[in-house]
Amino acid sequence: MIPRYTNQEMSTIWSDDSRYSIWLEIERHALEGLVQVGQAPQEALDAYNKSAGFSAERVNEIEREVKHDVIAFLTNVAEHVGPLSRFVHKGMTSSDVVDTCLAVQLRRAGLLLDERLEGLLAAIKARSLEFKRTPCIGRSHGIHAEPTTFGIKLAGWFAEVKRQRQRLSRAIDTVSTGKLSGAVGTYAGIDPAVEAHVMKSLSLNAETVATQVVARDRHAEFMACLAGIGSSIERFSVEIRHLQRTEVREVMEGFAPGQKGSSAMPHKRNPILTENLTGLARLLRGYAQACFENIALWHERDISHSSVERVAVPDACIALDFMLTRFTNVVQNLVVSPERMLANLQSTRGTIFSGHLLLALVDHGLTREEAYTLVQRHAIAAFDGGATLLERVQADPAITGKLSATEIQELFSVDRFLREVDLIVDRALA
Repeated sequence: MIPRYTNQEMSTIWSDDSRYSIWLEIERHALEGLVQVGQAPQEALDAYNKSAGFSAERVNEIEREVKHDVIAFLTNVAEHVGPLSRFVHKGMTSSDVVDTCLAVQLRRAGLLLDERLEGLLAAIKARSLEFKRTPCIGRSHGIHAEPTTFGIKLAGWFAEVKRQRQRLSRAIDTVSTGKLSGAVGTYAGIDPAVEAHVMKSLSLNAETVATQVVARDRHAEFMACLAGIGSSIERFSVEIRHLQRTEVREVMEGFAPGQKGSSAMPHKRNPILTENLTGLARLLRGYAQACFENIALWHERDISHSSVERVAVPDACIALDFMLTRFTNVVQNLVVSPERMLANLQSTRGTIFSGHLLLALVDHGLTREEAYTLVQRHAIAAFDGGATLLERVQADPAITGKLSATEIQELFSVDRFLREVDLIVDRALA
């Protein structure tokens, strides 16, 4: 069935209320730091802790007049705190608040995405073990190659998602970086100890060398990681879409009772979920590209990055959260047909065993060129109809003179391709 995306946790991270709440927290920690270094009185912090607040509606109202979101926010906070609010934001610049807040939001979003990846890994692992020894054809260039198992295919997905999760962990660390170093990052108006206190309180790192902003290569790395995860989901989705084609029918997306696939053709069961995921992956790559463009700001900063990030960053996080939720559901409800897999294995009339036949003939004295020519001639003829490759091989003295009947029969067994399944799958799922 098609799952409904009802989790609001990710979108809440990017709401106005959440953003202003984080700003309020940053200013509180900064005021704590100012008190500690003797640059603000304790009564200012007491007044802030007692009365500080905001109204998103009021902030937006003020912003319409002053055309500056941080000033509008501080004005609204001052309306709550009173005269002692003059110590709020002391020595700071807007980017100190905005970039540090963005780091908090990205960290929270990244940790939520990590939870989604954990759920996806569990779903893939369960299905990989379920079909660990279910033979299916492996394909290269879209053409039948040699047998594998569906469990091995899924184990490959698991290993890739695990790598993406490791990349996300590194990207979260990279982007969990704020600044409280004032205009152009020189600490001219604020003690570095204040920044240290704020970053420790928020579980962030301080930017090594800030300009007026946190360096945007950090954000580009995070967005590239999200695009990479989306591209992995796209790869798996494209595989499912191919395997659901009428001519293949090895797997299908789950189809709920009462679900309809086409307004004109009642027989249709379309891979709409994985098609949807394929399209969303394109958006993630586009958002990542836009954030790479943000790296090259003018001098110590401009704000060309701001408009990009207001759209690209929340959208990418929400889109990937949706994608991971949806694809986990796809994996859990995937309809797998071992019978069709076996039928497709047999459909090319034994030609998929040609590689092992080639190696056996080489082991028995033929040159590789001689063996290749001999096997290829029979394989092409078998594929075109008539006798199967096994039947042709059993009737050719040039081959039976080298290989016994038992050896030939063993070469045409799928079991030969399954000998190392445990090694491959168990290594991937470890």
